[in-house]
Amino acid sequence: MLPDLLFPMRYPAKRIRAILVLAVFILSVAPAAAQVTSQIASQVTWRMTTEYPENNISGIGLATFASRVSDRTHGFVTVTNAFDNQLKINSGEMPRAALDGRIAGGDAFAGALSGLDPVLGLSTLPFLVQSVDLARAANLRARPLYEKVLAARGLKLLYVTIWPATGLWSERPLDGADDLPKLNLRTYDANSTEVMRAAGANAQFLPMDAALAGLREHRLNAFLTSGDGGAGRKLWDFLPHFTAINYAMPISIAFIRSDAFAELSEPMQREVLAAAAETEQSQLALLTHRTSENYARMRDNGVHIAEPAPASLVTELRKAAKDAIAAWETRSGAEATAIVEWARQQ
Repeated sequence: MLPDLLFPMRYPAKRIRAILVLAVFILSVAPAAAQVTSQIASQVTWRMTTEYPENNISGIGLATFASRVSDRTHGFVTVTNAFDNQLKINSGEMPRAALDGRIAGGDAFAGALSGLDPVLGLSTLPFLVQSVDLARAANLRARPLYEKVLAARGLKLLYVTIWPATGLWSERPLDGADDLPKLNLRTYDANSTEVMRAAGANAQFLPMDAALAGLREHRLNAFLTSGDGGAGRKLWDFLPHFTAINYAMPISIAFIRSDAFAELSEPMQREVLAAAAETEQSQLALLTHRTSENYARMRDNGVHIAEPAPASLVTELRKAAKDAIAAWETRSGAEATAIVEWARQQ
């Protein structure tokens, strides 16, 4: 059609009419083209990371979030994930990496973030939380504090993942408190390091990659982590014993850089937050059967599980925990301390 319109014509009137038809055609196409261009420009990609494998509870959370975000935003927001510390950014380094632009966000083990503010170590306080319901309730109370701490550092909390209860993986069975001084132990934050040292163990807080290297080089003979953390890393290759001391039910925190979130339109922000809320609920549902599933997998791989843990071992650890909790309370604000007091009364 258009070549015919542009073909030289004998009469000016016809030529004018042809030009007008062409102009109308162009004007009708322009808005649609502009809309497509605008949609393309609005698409963003967030690079997120975790220290843990994709089949670990932290990895499952990031994969779920990426899927929910894509569905809810119809692909306008895409999350690409790096698992198993592929980017060589451990949990404690993730906030700085996000602010530096190396990542948009990640899922970080909260205990490793407690250097930012003591409140982020609340979930790793020893023997404070002993059930999924109490862990959920305590973290709901603490969530505004987590959000405030992250926001002050240019980060936005997306969702929280509660981990299965922490236990002790070891090279040899732990029969009681007398075995604690024999442990060269990897802990997962400052709180747990203080407790285990007070109980007599040679404990050090190490990022996961450094801890696994310590196992391979036989510098470590024990790990403080959950069945989930250990199963994901196949700790049974080095540590075939697991003692269910129910030390804590720690959390990991998924976050995004605040300015990356602010760049989204308000409708897109609502969809991202809805995806985050759905992910948190999905993670909580996953937790319901996670311990039993982990234990089954561990036993299938030759792990001997001591449940309940020897009484003298737990008694010694609880005794050592008192000073660590008291020290944490002196560093934390009144709001955080009030949550601890509330949890003690449950």
